[in-house]
Amino acid sequence: MYPPGPAPPPMMLGNMPGGVGAGVYPPLSAPTANMFGNMPGYEGIGAAGGFLPPPMPAEPVAPPQPGAAPDSWVIPALQEDVARAAFKDFANSKCCYGSGPAEEGVITNMEPFNTFRYRLETFTESRSTEMAQKPHEGETADFYTQPAPRPWEVEVQAPALFTNHTEEKRVPYTSSIKECDSCHSKGTKACEKCTGSGHNSCLKCNGSGKEGEQNCSACNATGKDRCSTCSGRGTIQCNTCKGKKQLLTYVKLKVEWKTQTDTFFAEQNSGLKVDDLSSVSGKELFKYSQCLVYPLHGFPNASIFEASDRLIKEHQTKFAQTSRILQQRHVVDLVPITKVNYKWKTNMHVFYVYGNENKVSAEDYPATCCCVIL
Repeated sequence: MYPPGPAPPPMMLGNMPGGVGAGVYPPLSAPTANMFGNMPGYEGIGAAGGFLPPPMPAEPVAPPQPGAAPDSWVIPALQEDVARAAFKDFANSKCCYGSGPAEEGVITNMEPFNTFRYRLETFTESRSTEMAQKPHEGETADFYTQPAPRPWEVEVQAPALFTNHTEEKRVPYTSSIKECDSCHSKGTKACEKCTGSGHNSCLKCNGSGKEGEQNCSACNATGKDRCSTCSGRGTIQCNTCKGKKQLLTYVKLKVEWKTQTDTFFAEQNSGLKVDDLSSVSGKELFKYSQCLVYPLHGFPNASIFEASDRLIKEHQTKFAQTSRILQQRHVVDLVPITKVNYKWKTNMHVFYVYGNENKVSAEDYPATCCCVIL
Protein backbone atom coordinates (compact mmCIF):
# COMPACT_ATOMS: atom_id res chain seq x y z
CA MET A 1 0.00 0.00 0.00
CA TYR A 2 1.19 3.51 -0.79
CA PRO A 3 1.62 6.06 0.70
CA PRO A 4 3.20 4.13 3.57
CA GLY A 5 2.23 4.23 7.18
CA PRO A 6 4.49 5.32 10.05
CA ALA A 7 8.06 4.03 10.23
CA PRO A 8 8.57 0.75 12.13
CA PRO A 9 10.11 0.87 15.60
CA PRO A 10 13.89 0.44 16.03
CA MET A 11 13.62 -3.27 16.97
CA MET A 12 11.99 -4.00 13.59
CA LEU A 13 14.75 -2.18 11.75
CA GLY A 14 17.28 -4.57 13.20
CA ASN A 15 15.64 -7.41 11.30
CA MET A 16 15.53 -5.55 7.98
CA PRO A 17 18.17 -5.97 5.29
CA GLY A 18 20.78 -3.31 5.97
CA GLY A 19 19.87 -3.04 9.66
CA VAL A 20 22.55 -3.56 12.30
CA GLY A 21 20.59 -4.40 15.40
CA ALA A 22 17.85 -2.94 17.56
CA GLY A 23 18.03 0.81 17.96
CA VAL A 24 21.06 1.28 15.69
CA TYR A 25 20.25 3.19 12.51
CA PRO A 26 21.24 4.29 9.92
CA PRO A 27 23.53 1.39 8.93
CA LEU A 28 27.22 2.18 8.62
CA SER A 29 27.50 0.35 5.32
CA ALA A 30 25.39 1.16 2.29
CA PRO A 31 23.03 -1.55 1.03
CA THR A 32 24.22 -3.57 -1.93
CA ALA A 33 22.23 -3.36 -5.14
CA ASN A 34 20.60 -6.77 -4.70
CA MET A 35 19.11 -5.63 -1.40
CA PHE A 36 16.61 -3.64 -3.46
CA GLY A 37 15.40 -6.92 -4.97
CA ASN A 38 12.40 -7.08 -2.66
CA MET A 39 11.54 -3.41 -3.03
CA PRO A 40 8.58 -2.96 -5.41
CA GLY A 41 9.68 -1.25 -8.61
CA TYR A 42 13.42 -1.77 -8.06
CA GLU A 43 13.77 -5.52 -8.59
CA GLY A 44 17.10 -6.33 -10.20
CA ILE A 45 18.17 -2.68 -10.40
CA GLY A 46 21.89 -3.46 -10.67
CA ALA A 47 24.56 -0.85 -11.18
CA ALA A 48 23.63 -0.14 -14.79
CA GLY A 49 19.92 0.35 -14.17
CA GLY A 50 17.59 0.47 -17.14
CA PHE A 51 14.40 1.89 -18.57
CA LEU A 52 11.20 1.02 -16.77
CA PRO A 53 7.85 0.06 -18.32
CA PRO A 54 5.28 2.84 -17.89
CA PRO A 55 1.77 2.58 -16.45
CA MET A 56 -1.04 1.58 -18.79
CA PRO A 57 -1.95 4.39 -21.20
CA ALA A 58 -5.37 6.01 -21.42
CA GLU A 59 -7.70 5.42 -24.35
CA PRO A 60 -7.55 7.99 -27.17
CA VAL A 61 -10.34 10.53 -27.49
CA ALA A 62 -11.87 11.04 -30.91
CA PRO A 63 -10.86 14.51 -32.16
CA PRO A 64 -12.70 16.84 -34.50
CA GLN A 65 -11.83 15.72 -38.01
CA PRO A 66 -10.90 18.06 -40.86
CA GLY A 67 -13.53 18.28 -43.54
CA ALA A 68 -13.38 19.53 -47.09
CA ALA A 69 -10.58 21.96 -47.87
CA PRO A 70 -11.78 25.51 -47.14
CA ASP A 71 -10.87 28.49 -49.31
CA SER A 72 -8.31 29.62 -46.72
CA TRP A 73 -6.17 26.60 -47.61
CA VAL A 74 -5.25 28.14 -50.97
CA ILE A 75 -1.81 29.75 -51.37
CA PRO A 76 -1.69 32.65 -53.87
CA ALA A 77 0.40 32.06 -56.98
CA LEU A 78 4.01 33.24 -56.80
CA GLN A 79 4.65 36.43 -58.73
CA GLU A 80 7.33 36.45 -61.43
CA ASP A 81 9.28 39.34 -59.92
CA VAL A 82 9.41 37.52 -56.56
CA ALA A 83 10.66 34.34 -58.23
CA ARG A 84 13.34 36.26 -60.16
CA ALA A 85 14.52 38.12 -57.03
CA ALA A 86 14.82 34.83 -55.14
CA PHE A 87 16.76 33.32 -58.05
CA LYS A 88 19.21 36.26 -58.09
CA ASP A 89 19.77 36.00 -54.33
CA PHE A 90 20.42 32.28 -54.74
CA ALA A 91 23.00 32.82 -57.49
CA ASN A 92 24.75 35.59 -55.56
CA SER A 93 25.09 33.32 -52.52
CA LYS A 94 27.13 30.79 -54.49
CA CYS A 95 30.80 31.64 -55.01
CA CYS A 96 31.04 29.42 -58.12
CA TYR A 97 27.85 30.60 -59.82
CA GLY A 98 27.87 33.24 -62.53
CA SER A 99 25.09 35.83 -62.49
CA GLY A 100 24.15 35.42 -66.18
CA PRO A 101 21.28 32.89 -65.90
CA ALA A 102 19.68 34.73 -62.95
CA GLU A 103 20.09 38.17 -64.52
CA GLU A 104 19.45 37.40 -68.20
CA GLY A 105 17.33 34.23 -68.17
CA VAL A 106 13.79 34.56 -69.58
CA ILE A 107 11.06 32.95 -67.51
CA THR A 108 8.74 31.02 -69.80
CA ASN A 109 6.42 29.20 -67.38
CA MET A 110 5.61 29.02 -63.66
CA GLU A 111 3.64 26.09 -62.23
CA PRO A 112 2.54 25.62 -58.58
CA PHE A 113 2.97 22.24 -56.86
CA ASN A 114 1.89 23.22 -53.34
CA THR A 115 2.32 20.17 -51.12
CA PHE A 116 0.69 18.88 -47.94
CA ARG A 117 3.11 18.09 -45.12
CA TYR A 118 1.91 15.99 -42.19
CA ARG A 119 3.76 15.77 -38.88
CA LEU A 120 2.99 13.52 -35.93
CA GLU A 121 4.57 14.60 -32.66
CA THR A 122 4.51 12.27 -29.67
CA PHE A 123 5.65 13.73 -26.36
CA THR A 124 7.02 10.96 -24.14
CA GLU A 125 8.32 10.55 -20.62
CA SER A 126 10.75 7.73 -19.86
CA ARG A 127 12.20 6.76 -16.50
CA SER A 128 15.30 4.76 -15.64
CA THR A 129 17.06 3.97 -12.37
CA GLU A 130 20.60 3.17 -11.32
CA MET A 131 22.69 3.05 -8.18
CA ALA A 132 24.57 6.31 -7.55
CA GLN A 133 26.74 7.94 -4.93
CA LYS A 134 27.91 11.42 -3.98
CA PRO A 135 29.99 13.01 -1.19
CA HIS A 136 28.03 12.94 2.05
CA GLU A 137 27.16 16.51 2.98
CA GLY A 138 24.94 15.95 5.99
CA GLU A 139 21.97 14.37 4.20
CA THR A 140 19.82 12.01 6.26
CA ALA A 141 20.24 8.30 5.61
CA ASP A 142 16.63 7.24 5.10
CA PHE A 143 17.03 3.77 3.63
CA TYR A 144 14.12 1.57 4.78
CA THR A 145 12.70 4.13 7.20
CA GLN A 146 9.65 3.96 4.92
CA PRO A 147 8.85 1.99 1.78
CA ALA A 148 10.37 3.77 -1.21
CA PRO A 149 7.91 5.08 -3.81
CA ARG A 150 7.95 3.12 -7.02
CA PRO A 151 9.78 4.77 -9.93
CA TRP A 152 6.61 6.03 -11.59
CA GLU A 153 5.27 7.27 -8.24
CA VAL A 154 8.17 9.66 -7.60
CA GLU A 155 6.88 13.20 -8.06
CA VAL A 156 8.81 15.14 -10.69
CA GLN A 157 7.83 18.50 -12.19
CA ALA A 158 7.24 18.01 -15.90
CA PRO A 159 8.21 20.71 -18.42
CA ALA A 160 5.77 22.33 -20.82
CA LEU A 161 4.33 19.94 -23.38
CA PHE A 162 6.60 19.14 -26.34
CA THR A 163 9.64 20.56 -24.52
CA ASN A 164 12.67 18.26 -24.38
CA HIS A 165 14.14 18.07 -20.88
CA THR A 166 16.11 15.71 -18.62
CA GLU A 167 16.02 15.63 -14.85
CA GLU A 168 17.75 13.43 -12.25
CA LYS A 169 16.40 12.91 -8.74
CA ARG A 170 17.32 10.93 -5.65
CA VAL A 171 14.58 8.43 -4.84
CA PRO A 172 13.24 8.98 -1.29
CA TYR A 173 13.95 6.27 1.30
CA THR A 174 16.84 4.68 -0.63
CA SER A 175 19.77 6.67 0.83
CA SER A 176 22.47 5.25 3.05
CA ILE A 177 25.95 6.31 4.20
CA LYS A 178 29.17 4.42 3.53
CA GLU A 179 32.85 5.04 4.12
CA CYS A 180 34.78 6.23 1.06
CA ASP A 181 36.71 3.29 -0.39
CA SER A 182 38.91 5.47 -2.56
CA CYS A 183 40.68 7.17 0.35
CA HIS A 184 39.83 4.73 3.17
CA SER A 185 37.81 7.48 4.87
CA LYS A 186 40.78 9.84 5.15
CA GLY A 187 39.41 12.49 2.80
CA THR A 188 42.84 12.76 1.15
CA LYS A 189 45.00 10.67 -1.16
CA ALA A 190 48.71 10.63 -1.89
CA CYS A 191 49.65 13.10 -4.60
CA GLU A 192 50.41 11.16 -7.79
CA LYS A 193 52.73 13.82 -9.23
CA CYS A 194 55.19 13.68 -6.33
CA THR A 195 54.21 10.17 -5.09
CA GLY A 196 53.39 11.64 -1.69
CA SER A 197 56.81 13.19 -1.01
CA GLY A 198 55.68 16.79 -1.42
CA HIS A 199 58.50 17.63 -3.81
CA ASN A 200 59.86 16.89 -7.30
CA SER A 201 63.32 17.06 -8.85
CA CYS A 202 64.42 20.59 -9.65
CA LEU A 203 63.91 21.21 -13.36
CA LYS A 204 66.81 23.64 -13.59
CA CYS A 205 69.49 21.35 -12.22
CA ASN A 206 67.75 17.99 -12.84
CA GLY A 207 67.95 17.21 -9.15
CA SER A 208 71.70 17.58 -8.83
CA GLY A 209 71.66 20.78 -6.80
CA LYS A 210 74.44 22.15 -9.03
CA GLU A 211 74.67 24.41 -12.06
CA GLY A 212 78.16 23.70 -13.33
CA GLU A 213 80.44 24.44 -10.43
CA GLN A 214 77.89 26.61 -8.63
CA ASN A 215 75.03 25.70 -6.34
CA CYS A 216 71.62 25.77 -8.04
CA SER A 217 69.93 29.05 -7.17
CA ALA A 218 66.44 27.76 -8.06
CA CYS A 219 66.39 25.07 -5.38
CA ASN A 220 69.10 26.37 -3.01
CA ALA A 221 71.23 23.37 -3.90
CA THR A 222 68.64 20.90 -2.54
CA GLY A 223 67.86 19.43 -5.94
CA LYS A 224 64.16 19.56 -5.05
CA ASP A 225 61.21 21.76 -5.93
CA ARG A 226 58.00 21.99 -3.93
CA CYS A 227 55.26 20.05 -5.72
CA SER A 228 52.87 22.54 -7.31
CA THR A 229 49.99 20.03 -7.39
CA CYS A 230 49.80 19.43 -3.64
CA SER A 231 51.65 22.60 -2.52
CA GLY A 232 54.24 20.45 -0.75
CA ARG A 233 51.74 18.60 1.43
CA GLY A 234 52.18 15.24 -0.29
CA THR A 235 48.41 14.72 -0.31
CA ILE A 236 45.48 16.01 -2.32
CA GLN A 237 41.75 16.01 -1.70
CA CYS A 238 40.02 12.75 -2.55
CA ASN A 239 38.14 13.31 -5.79
CA THR A 240 35.49 10.70 -4.92
CA CYS A 241 34.30 12.08 -1.58
CA LYS A 242 35.63 15.64 -2.06
CA GLY A 243 37.28 15.43 1.36
CA LYS A 244 34.05 14.43 3.18
CA LYS A 245 35.38 10.92 4.03
CA GLN A 246 31.91 9.41 3.56
CA LEU A 247 29.58 8.83 0.61
CA LEU A 248 25.82 8.94 0.32
CA THR A 249 24.61 6.04 -1.83
CA TYR A 250 21.10 6.01 -3.27
CA VAL A 251 18.89 5.03 -6.16
CA LYS A 252 19.02 7.72 -8.84
CA LEU A 253 15.96 8.27 -10.99
CA LYS A 254 16.53 9.75 -14.43
CA VAL A 255 13.49 11.21 -16.18
CA GLU A 256 13.63 12.19 -19.85
CA TRP A 257 10.95 14.10 -21.72
CA LYS A 258 11.31 14.00 -25.49
CA THR A 259 9.29 14.99 -28.53
CA GLN A 260 9.35 12.13 -31.02
CA THR A 261 8.57 13.44 -34.52
CA ASP A 262 7.88 11.85 -37.87
CA THR A 263 7.05 13.75 -41.06
CA PHE A 264 5.30 12.77 -44.29
CA PHE A 265 5.03 14.74 -47.54
CA ALA A 266 2.20 14.09 -49.96
CA GLU A 267 3.31 13.27 -53.50
CA GLN A 268 3.91 16.52 -55.39
CA ASN A 269 5.38 15.35 -58.75
CA SER A 270 7.30 18.56 -59.29
CA GLY A 271 10.75 17.02 -59.37
CA LEU A 272 11.92 18.84 -56.23
CA LYS A 273 13.56 16.54 -53.72
CA VAL A 274 11.52 15.94 -50.57
CA ASP A 275 14.61 16.47 -48.40
CA ASP A 276 14.66 20.13 -49.43
CA LEU A 277 11.22 20.68 -47.91
CA SER A 278 12.26 19.74 -44.37
CA SER A 279 14.07 23.04 -43.83
CA VAL A 280 11.22 25.43 -44.75
CA SER A 281 7.92 26.50 -43.26
CA GLY A 282 4.49 26.45 -44.85
CA LYS A 283 0.94 27.56 -44.20
CA GLU A 284 -0.49 25.80 -41.16
CA LEU A 285 -3.86 24.26 -42.00
CA PHE A 286 -4.71 21.96 -39.12
CA LYS A 287 -3.35 21.32 -35.63
CA TYR A 288 -4.84 19.12 -32.95
CA SER A 289 -3.40 17.62 -29.77
CA GLN A 290 -4.71 15.08 -27.28
CA CYS A 291 -3.26 12.46 -24.93
CA LEU A 292 -3.63 9.96 -27.76
CA VAL A 293 -4.87 10.91 -31.22
CA TYR A 294 -6.91 9.19 -33.90
CA PRO A 295 -5.94 9.07 -37.60
CA LEU A 296 -7.17 12.00 -39.70
CA HIS A 297 -10.28 10.45 -41.23
CA GLY A 298 -11.86 12.58 -43.93
CA PHE A 299 -8.79 14.65 -44.77
CA PRO A 300 -9.10 15.99 -48.35
CA ASN A 301 -5.85 14.25 -49.35
CA ALA A 302 -6.17 10.49 -48.80
CA SER A 303 -2.40 9.98 -48.43
CA ILE A 304 -2.39 12.22 -45.35
CA PHE A 305 -5.00 10.01 -43.67
CA GLU A 306 -3.01 6.90 -44.57
CA ALA A 307 0.20 8.45 -43.24
CA SER A 308 -1.44 9.50 -39.96
CA ASP A 309 -2.85 6.01 -39.46
CA ARG A 310 0.52 4.37 -40.16
CA LEU A 311 2.60 6.76 -38.02
CA ILE A 312 0.24 6.55 -35.03
CA LYS A 313 0.62 2.77 -35.04
CA GLU A 314 4.40 3.05 -35.42
CA HIS A 315 4.68 5.48 -32.50
CA GLN A 316 2.62 3.18 -30.28
CA THR A 317 4.88 0.27 -31.17
CA LYS A 318 8.15 2.20 -30.75
CA PHE A 319 7.45 4.28 -27.66
CA ALA A 320 4.56 2.91 -25.57
CA GLN A 321 6.54 -0.06 -24.21
CA THR A 322 9.37 1.94 -22.63
CA SER A 323 7.83 5.40 -22.25
CA ARG A 324 4.66 7.06 -21.11
CA ILE A 325 2.95 8.97 -23.90
CA LEU A 326 1.86 12.27 -22.37
CA GLN A 327 0.53 14.01 -25.47
CA GLN A 328 0.30 13.59 -29.24
CA ARG A 329 -0.19 16.25 -31.87
CA HIS A 330 -1.25 16.29 -35.52
CA VAL A 331 0.11 19.18 -37.60
CA VAL A 332 -0.72 19.64 -41.29
CA ASP A 333 0.64 22.51 -43.33
CA LEU A 334 0.77 23.42 -46.99
CA VAL A 335 4.28 24.05 -48.32
CA PRO A 336 4.36 26.40 -51.35
CA ILE A 337 6.37 25.06 -54.30
CA THR A 338 6.67 26.74 -57.69
CA LYS A 339 8.44 25.13 -60.63
CA VAL A 340 9.94 27.83 -62.85
CA ASN A 341 11.01 27.13 -66.45
CA TYR A 342 13.40 29.66 -67.98
CA LYS A 343 15.50 30.05 -71.12
CA TRP A 344 19.11 31.18 -71.06
CA LYS A 345 20.99 31.53 -74.30
CA THR A 346 19.60 28.65 -76.41
CA ASN A 347 18.70 26.13 -73.70
CA MET A 348 15.77 25.58 -71.32
CA HIS A 349 16.40 25.17 -67.59
CA VAL A 350 14.43 24.78 -64.35
CA PHE A 351 14.61 26.14 -60.81
CA TYR A 352 12.25 25.80 -57.87
CA VAL A 353 11.08 28.37 -55.33
CA TYR A 354 9.69 26.74 -52.17
CA GLY A 355 8.63 27.45 -48.61
CA ASN A 356 7.52 30.70 -47.01
CA GLU A 357 11.20 31.64 -47.08
CA ASN A 358 11.30 31.53 -50.90
CA LYS A 359 14.26 29.18 -50.94
CA VAL A 360 15.62 28.19 -54.36
CA SER A 361 16.83 24.86 -55.71
CA ALA A 362 18.57 24.81 -59.12
CA GLU A 363 20.54 21.63 -59.63
CA ASP A 364 21.17 22.29 -63.36
CA TYR A 365 22.34 25.89 -62.96
CA PRO A 366 24.11 26.46 -66.30
CA ALA A 367 26.91 28.87 -65.32
CA THR A 368 29.19 27.31 -62.72
CA CYS A 369 32.94 27.03 -62.31
CA CYS A 370 35.31 25.16 -60.02
CA CYS A 371 36.76 27.34 -57.25
CA VAL A 372 39.84 26.37 -55.27
CA ILE A 373 40.41 28.25 -52.01
CA LEU A 374 44.07 28.24 -50.96
